[in-house]
Amino acid sequence: MNRRKLIALSAVFVTAVAALLISSQTVLVSARNGGARGQNGDREEPPPPFYNPYPTGILPADLNSEIARVLREVDNIEFEALAQLRALPSPTLTNQPPILAHTGQRLNVLLGKVMNFDKNISPFKDRACGFCHMPYVGFSGPIPSVNLTMVAYPGSFQFRAGKRTAQRYTYSPSFPVLNYNETQAAFFGGNFWDSRATGYKLGSPDEEQAQGPPVDTQEHMLPDTACIAFRLQTAVYKPFFIEVWGDAIDTIKFPHNTEEICGTPGGASVFGTNTMPIKLSSADRSIANDVYDHWAQSIDQYETSPDVSAFSSKFDAFLHDPATNPLTADEMAGYNLFRGKANCNSCHLDGRSTAPTPATGTAPNGEDTGAAADTRPVFTCFGSANLGLPLNPRDAIYYQDKPDFFGFTANPFGFGFRDLGLGAFLRSGPGSWASPNDTWTQFAPTSDGQMQTSSARNVALVPPQCPTTEAPGPYFQKEFFHNGYIKSLKQLVHFYNTRDVFAFQFNVTSGHCPTGTTEKVDCWPMPEVPNNIDMTIGKLGLSDTEENQIVAFLQTLSDGFTRPYPDINTFTGMCTTCNPATDPNCSSSRQGNNFLIPTPSPLPPCASVICGVAPLPGPKPIP
Repeated sequence: MNRRKLIALSAVFVTAVAALLISSQTVLVSARNGGARGQNGDREEPPPPFYNPYPTGILPADLNSEIARVLREVDNIEFEALAQLRALPSPTLTNQPPILAHTGQRLNVLLGKVMNFDKNISPFKDRACGFCHMPYVGFSGPIPSVNLTMVAYPGSFQFRAGKRTAQRYTYSPSFPVLNYNETQAAFFGGNFWDSRATGYKLGSPDEEQAQGPPVDTQEHMLPDTACIAFRLQTAVYKPFFIEVWGDAIDTIKFPHNTEEICGTPGGASVFGTNTMPIKLSSADRSIANDVYDHWAQSIDQYETSPDVSAFSSKFDAFLHDPATNPLTADEMAGYNLFRGKANCNSCHLDGRSTAPTPATGTAPNGEDTGAAADTRPVFTCFGSANLGLPLNPRDAIYYQDKPDFFGFTANPFGFGFRDLGLGAFLRSGPGSWASPNDTWTQFAPTSDGQMQTSSARNVALVPPQCPTTEAPGPYFQKEFFHNGYIKSLKQLVHFYNTRDVFAFQFNVTSGHCPTGTTEKVDCWPMPEVPNNIDMTIGKLGLSDTEENQIVAFLQTLSDGFTRPYPDINTFTGMCTTCNPATDPNCSSSRQGNNFLIPTPSPLPPCASVICGVAPLPGPKPIP
């Protein structure tokens, strides 16, 4: 119990100091990045200047204050997790093989939670995993203005940013290890939009996904995986880590310049191509690698737990007892469309069959009357698909074509970058990871443009004070799909419904729809990647009412119906509202259209290091 008293005293001290300094620290973190620090954390030199290669309007006007808000929320959840850890009775080490009996599982879950919300796991101690993945939006992006504008979230050195939306990680632990199914001629499994966290080493894609952001050059930005062990050595929750994983972490002898290294963002020119700049003995490097694995395993336990993947939605209650927990008429109509005419169920599996198809064609047209075969469906097939989305010129990645203060250039190709998704990973291409399996490379051309089929669960989850994702509101502005092109669930369903309607198809890029048409309403720009487009959707023949009914059903998949969803009340920001009488874009159909910008014309061709790598994309060239 001495351990827990020490933790309690440390946490009280940290809380008191935070209360005294939060205003100045918030301004520092949100308006300026921290500079190099000594071993005791004192500043030794001025902070580096912002990285801002963006044209006016890409960075939202409220970005600094919104970053500060989310960081305060992250702190609050971290303090809550520490309190939960202190209150938890110690487990008993027993059994053969050894097991932490009684409270061991909860201890590991809470350890994962506190680490998920630890900002110290970044060079400037200003980014936690939770910064881009907050509970009140299903562990996806928590800043409405970012979701409207720059799409990708800013990392520890501001304002480097990624290239895709912050993918929800509710139910992500359910995805299996990535493998190629020869019979179906398709890949299934993995984590991340491009499935690059395969699970080949740890046996869990979700665990390997957790190892990505801390050393991603545009997210947490640590330059060496050993920085995790280094920062954990002084973490207030270290005794809990030791209780679960042992005390080997304390035996690592870090060199004197480790803080300087870990305080410098990854990708800095000073590191060159060295991904292990901390000079450790082979024994210490092995321990640091184990610590990194354990970091990921505990975070996976948090994400697997009912704290994150809760199965507590209205739909779950309906599955359990339809008589006691019936869906409304619109929700039920939407559910029948979801597993019938709209064909959603062919990819977002609900544990039942997709309704019978007509004699010709592939689109279902009937009603599924079968019994539920799965009472905890995850609403994904665990596969990938190219939905034919257009290039989104608002994505921050396109503008990061100049070196920052540290000499790092995230995207030297500018608008010559194309996101080939799974295909890029299979080629070990730019912006992805190296593939661990060369036999997969041959399938890159048939995988170009494919992105992971995320679970439909929690797609509509929002804070209680912002009860919907749809305008006019009050609503919480989210972004959908890998590049954030879609801004409402109504638009999402309408895209699935009308993408291939001939009158709506135009050979233009986003921002260039013809006069007399409205983008995302009756004009869909050409796809970024024209190959391998999923043809199970695109021309579903749904009416406007039927689209709305599917939206109503999707809202039943939000956790928190049967019991409160943990930490859903941590949102302290503002909901969005608009007035349809004065704003022509104040509707779920045109939501966000006032933030559309034109794609450069002519659009530069796809960079050769992306589209000129064998096996080449085809059969159509990537424009």
